[in-house]
Amino acid sequence: MKKVFIIDGGKKFAHSGGNLNKTIVEWDKSFFTSENDFELKITNLEEPYDTENEVDKFIWADVVIYHFPIWWMYIPFSLKSYLDHVLTAGHRKGMYYSDGRKADNPERNYGTGGLMQDTKYMVTTTWNAPATAFTIPEEFFEGRSVDDGVLFPFHKMNAFCGMSALESFHFHDVEKNMDEARLELLKTNYLEHLNQSLKS
Repeated sequence: MKKVFIIDGGKKFAHSGGNLNKTIVEWDKSFFTSENDFELKITNLEEPYDTENEVDKFIWADVVIYHFPIWWMYIPFSLKSYLDHVLTAGHRKGMYYSDGRKADNPERNYGTGGLMQDTKYMVTTTWNAPATAFTIPEEFFEGRSVDDGVLFPFHKMNAFCGMSALESFHFHDVEKNMDEARLELLKTNYLEHLNQSLKS
């Protein structure tokens, strides 16, 4: 069985209720079943967690999936706090050994000390911004994709631990342009994305 660890970074804050991320996790539960040959663990960041247990979940997993909204062009503060604590606790405990450099050549090989080379990860994000904000050069993000722009350091964080990326899935324009029909289409597209990415 493939072992999947999901981090639900949705959060109630200001006008956000965190509901879409919770819905996405429910879709995950319908997909990552024992009948489909998966084992599943989930951490909801709005619930208490033990840092050392979270390290163990990362090490246990074959695939780590992050779900989170984008607030002010980056990850929510609760997810940042979680990662700061868990990744720090994972030092020399199976996540990474060092920054990869050696004393005889300290200018080279930074970021190569990760220990999780057998682990893959996937990112999903939810946005008020439409997809065209990233694809049209004269729009706000100047033609930079989510992954090569806003999430570039997030991907490097995972690479630092040795993990390799599966293709991301981004939910765009979910505040001003959402209804039941569009939500159902997003569900269909997302589950197909999981099927293509993780059932092979």
